[in-house]
Amino acid sequence: MSKKLDDIVAQTHRNRDQREQGYREKSLKMYPWICGRCTREFTRANLQELTVHHRDHNHDNNPEDGSNWELLCIYCHDNEHSRYIDNVGTRDKKTKAASASHNPFADLAAMLKNKE
Repeated sequence: MSKKLDDIVAQTHRNRDQREQGYREKSLKMYPWICGRCTREFTRANLQELTVHHRDHNHDNNPEDGSNWELLCIYCHDNEHSRYIDNVGTRDKKTKAASASHNPFADLAAMLKNKE
């Protein structure tokens, strides 16, 4: 059972990495290699430190025109997500808090069932 679960988790990670590669490659062709917040410039030598941020925090929302993407350095990207989490955490309890839109294990039960 552990081997099956390990295989499913590995497949989920590969699928996520493949999906991210698609929009990452598109965004790097579309936008200049500059952080949208701190304006740090990037070259091929340090390009791995430039990330794609989803403005609406929905990793499945990847319009072809790139309107939901923003290139941010790893530091600004972490800061943006920390600010978002802090903002959601401080909302009035009467206001419905936004929930995460991406769940990498959403189909885990079905995947396990199919592997048997």
